[in-house]
Amino acid sequence: MASSGFGEQDGYLFREGTHSRLHELLGAHPVDGGCYFAVWAPNALSVGVMGNFNDWQPERAPLALDEATGVWSGHIAGVHHGHLYKFHVRSKSNDYRVDKSDPFATYCEVPPETASVVWELDYSWADGNWMQRRSKANALAAPWSIYEVHLGSWRRSQDGAEPAYRDLAPQLADYVRELGFTHVELLPIMEHPYYPSWGYQTTGYFAPTSRYGTPQDFMYFVDVLHQAGIGVILDWVPSHFPSDAHGLGYFDGTYLFEHADPRKRIHPDWDSLEFNYDRGEVQSFLTSSASFWLERYHLDGLRVDAVASMLYLDYSRDEGEWEPNRFGGRENLEAMEFLRRLNEMAYGNYKDSQLIAEESTAWPLVSHPTYVGGLGFGMKWDLGFMHDTLDYMSEEPRHRRFHQEKLTFRPMYAFSENFVVPLSHDEVVHGKGSLLTKMPGREWQQFANLRLLFGYMWGQPGKKLLFMGGDLAQRSEWDHDQALEWHVLEHPDHRGVQRWVRDLNTFYRAQVSLHGTDFESTGFEWIDCENHGRSVLSFVRTGGVEHSPVVAVYNFSDETRQDYRVGVPRDGRWEEKLNSDSEYYGGRGGGNLGTVDTEAVRHDGHEHSIVLMLPALSALFLTPAPKTRPRKPTRRK
Repeated sequence: MASSGFGEQDGYLFREGTHSRLHELLGAHPVDGGCYFAVWAPNALSVGVMGNFNDWQPERAPLALDEATGVWSGHIAGVHHGHLYKFHVRSKSNDYRVDKSDPFATYCEVPPETASVVWELDYSWADGNWMQRRSKANALAAPWSIYEVHLGSWRRSQDGAEPAYRDLAPQLADYVRELGFTHVELLPIMEHPYYPSWGYQTTGYFAPTSRYGTPQDFMYFVDVLHQAGIGVILDWVPSHFPSDAHGLGYFDGTYLFEHADPRKRIHPDWDSLEFNYDRGEVQSFLTSSASFWLERYHLDGLRVDAVASMLYLDYSRDEGEWEPNRFGGRENLEAMEFLRRLNEMAYGNYKDSQLIAEESTAWPLVSHPTYVGGLGFGMKWDLGFMHDTLDYMSEEPRHRRFHQEKLTFRPMYAFSENFVVPLSHDEVVHGKGSLLTKMPGREWQQFANLRLLFGYMWGQPGKKLLFMGGDLAQRSEWDHDQALEWHVLEHPDHRGVQRWVRDLNTFYRAQVSLHGTDFESTGFEWIDCENHGRSVLSFVRTGGVEHSPVVAVYNFSDETRQDYRVGVPRDGRWEEKLNSDSEYYGGRGGGNLGTVDTEAVRHDGHEHSIVLMLPALSALFLTPAPKTRPRKPTRRK
C-alpha cells in the first residue's frame, strides 16, 4: 500500500531502527494516475527521478526533502507499471552526482543493465493449505531435510540458456518431493550485478533477480513448491554489499549505508562494503527487507549469511586494523542489537517461519531467545560438523583409527544450539572438488564412502542440508555456469546414491526418534564410540517411550566385520531398515537378511545385544520389530 509520506511515528521508528515496513513508504508506488517516489538521502542537495517516461531528465521530476527524516519524495503523473527509473542524486557536501538504482525497487532490469522498474506486486496465491499447516512443518521438532539449490545451474536447456522461475518450479517441486526433502533453500536470488557472486553481492534487497523472470514469476515458483508440500528458505545477506556505483555505496555523497571508518567499512574477505549498524535507519532498512520477503513472498525462513563477520569487529582483520567497542572488546555491539531486533520482529510477526544463522564460531546462544541473552535465531548451521566429518572421511580407511575424535567430539557441543547439519555449496567449489572426489579409494570405495557419509549425517542429531549435486554423486566440482551432471544417473552407482538419499529422507521423516529430539540431549546416546581400532561407531536415537528407538551402526573401515556384537536398548527382534551396502544402492550386498534377534548377553552397557555382519564402509539403521499380537480364536456358529 502506498503512502503519502512519513508520519511522526514512522520517522521515530525509522531512526530508532525498529521500523520493519519501510517498503510501504519508500521506493516506487503506482497511485492516483502516476507514481509516488521516495528515497532516503539526507545529505543530498537535490534528488530527481529520471526514466524512460521523461527522457531520463531528472530535473523534470524533482523530489522534495523532509528534513526530519532525510527522505525525498514526490508524486509524478503519468508514470505507471513497467516504467524504468533511477534517482539522480546531487550531494550537498561536494560535487558528487550519481544515478542510483532504487534501494527499495521490487523489480530491476536484467543485468548488466541497472535501472529499477516500477512494478506492482499483485498475485493470486494458491498455497492456502500449506500456509495453514506450515507451523507444524516448520516447527523445531519437525523433520527438516533441506535441498540447497543455485537456481541458475540446477537445470538448463540444451543450449545452455539460464532457466526461468516458471519452468523450474514444477521440475524442482517434483524432484524434491520424489527424493523426500522437506524444504528447498535457495542461494540468494535477490538482485545482484555479478552473476559469479552466486547472489552474495546483493544490490536489490527487495527484488528477486530478473535473470529468471518477474516478481510474479518468483511468487509462482514459491507457490508451486508450497502446493507440493515443500518449504522455501531464502539465503539472505545483511552483512555486506557491493560497491557498484548504482548501488547502496556512497549513496548521497556520504557513507550512508556503510561505515565512514575504513576499519569498519571494507570487508577484508570480499572487498565489499559492510553495513553501518550504528545507524537506526540502516537497521530499519534491513529489517524491512526480511519482513518483505517473509510476507510478500510467503517464505518459510531466511538463512542469514556470514553472521560471524557481523558479530566480530576483528573478523579477518589483523591487530591495528580494527577498533575495540566502548568496553574494550571485539564484539560488534550494534550488530548484536540489530540481530536481536531482527529475530524479535520475525518471530513476533511470522511465528511459523524460521531464521537460521550461518555463524562459524563458538559465539554463545546464537539460537537461544533474546530474553535469556541469546541472539534469537531458531537454528544455526553446524560448520564444525561439516569440516570435521569431511576431514575424517577424506582419510584413508586404514588411517581413520587415529582421527576418530573428529566424529566423537560433536556430541560434546551438539545440543548447545539448535543445529542444522550441512554439506553445503562451500565445500564443492574453489578447487575443493565434489563430495564424491573427496572420498578415498578405488571407485567402488568412493561410492561406498559417500553413502556412508550420508548415512552418518542423516543419523546425527540436527536438521539436514545437502547441496545439489551431492544427491547425484556428481564427480565434477560445482560450476555456476553449468547445469548439474544429470547424465551420470545413467550409471548404476550414481543412481544408487540417489536412491540412498531418497530412502534416508523417507526413513528420517517417518522416524520421530530421528527428528523429534534433534535439539535434546535425551534423544542421543552412544552405544560404542571407543572402538578406534576397528573404526566402528554406534549410537541410539530416541524420541520418547511412545516412539521406537533407532540404532545406527557405522563401519568406517574397508574391512567387513563378521559377528560384530552391539548392545541394544530393547530385547526381541530388530529389523535392518536401511543398509548402505545393499545392491539396490550400488553396494556389494552384505547384510543381515532383514532381521536379527537379541541375545541375553550384556554388552555396551545394555542387558541385551545383537550380533551383526557389518559390510565394509557401511551404514546400518535398525529398529525394533513390531510385536505381533496373537490372533483371537474365532467362534464357530
